[in-house]
Amino acid sequence: MMAQHWLAVAAAALAWSAPAIADNPDSQSRETAIAQQLPDAMRAQLDLEYDRVIAELVRITETPAPPFKEAERAALFAAMLRDAGLDDVTIDAEGNVLGLRPGREEGPVFVVSAHLDTVFPEGTPITVRREGERLYAPGIGDDSLGLASILAWVRVLDAAQVRTRHPVLFVGTVGEEGPGDLRGVRHLFTQGAYKGRIGAFLSIDNTSAGRIVHAAVGSRRYRLAFRGPGGHSYGAFGIVNPMAAMAEAVRGLYAVQVPSEPRTTYAASVVSGGTSVNSIPAEILLEIDLRSRDPEALAQLETQMLAAARTAVDQENAARSTRTGAITLDAQMTGDRPAGMTPEDHPLVTRAVAAAQAFGFKTRLDASSTDANIPMSLGIPALTIGSGAGGGRTHSVDEYLNIDRERFVAGLSVGLAVIMAQAEGQAAQ
Repeated sequence: MMAQHWLAVAAAALAWSAPAIADNPDSQSRETAIAQQLPDAMRAQLDLEYDRVIAELVRITETPAPPFKEAERAALFAAMLRDAGLDDVTIDAEGNVLGLRPGREEGPVFVVSAHLDTVFPEGTPITVRREGERLYAPGIGDDSLGLASILAWVRVLDAAQVRTRHPVLFVGTVGEEGPGDLRGVRHLFTQGAYKGRIGAFLSIDNTSAGRIVHAAVGSRRYRLAFRGPGGHSYGAFGIVNPMAAMAEAVRGLYAVQVPSEPRTTYAASVVSGGTSVNSIPAEILLEIDLRSRDPEALAQLETQMLAAARTAVDQENAARSTRTGAITLDAQMTGDRPAGMTPEDHPLVTRAVAAAQAFGFKTRLDASSTDANIPMSLGIPALTIGSGAGGGRTHSVDEYLNIDRERFVAGLSVGLAVIMAQAEGQAAQ
């Protein structure tokens, strides 16, 4: 029944997302048509928003939002959405902030989303530093910029008295990064108040307005616990050692051949455990990350990784004494991000490409792991695009964002043009 439900939703979404801009030989170029969706007055208003956007960007960035502790930033963002002009603003059971802008018609909702959380642990010093045309701070581009962009778009739409055919739901999600495992957007689509009502999804989550993520890189993450009897490094020498089994499991994983297309990868990432330097450990934990754009390739890699771990355990139990106990393996999945894709020729993709090009950005279609993974995996049209004027050093404490005014406003214009086109924006008479 669940599969049938989502197939029906996907079919409705595809039907809803027919191009709002006519495609015929006599029409202007798509780039020009998209640019015209954003009237001069709205572009001018975006430029007037520049100083306020920068100020809000700093405020959001300096409000901590470590993994699973996004509540303070969520409360701030909800208040900011209300100040921007949205009346219907709520925080759902998972912690997502939802702000609805009604449309002229009831029906499918277009979601425009950015994530609240950062990768940085609680206690990380976060103070925005400006050097010329750059701002430096952990998380300033990933994803404080997306949240600040949404606030600007809400204000500009209101200032221009824009009415859209479809409702637009502005969302700040929790749990996009790392261990969050997309819990916020997963809740939005599977349990939230708008379950079954979302026709298309746009995530704002990078600093390049020309980078258009239309393919979702799926991932499986595991914590492998290798356990044994443990003992004194000298007195118990010769018994099985979980460390040896773990090492062989890593060697076995790195012997796996993966396809270059679709790109499929693996990484043995974190090792922990042991008691002291003079003890044979009783437990060693190994964390592994597996990724692919192709669900079948990812499933095959998962099978090969688990087989390598089991083989490593069997080999260690055969190689050394089990007189005080044998090595066991406990494999727990700690993350599951589904793969998916929005086709390159889908109207949502072509609109984003056209918008970026219309405002002077060189475009590229890309694959990544973002909040858009969930709707893509469900067959709902979804993209992730960037905003602003570029940046770098994402996920590091010296992350930075370029804020050259002209380029920054052009980057903001891309997302607003996509919203106008996708939701069939129409200025009130």
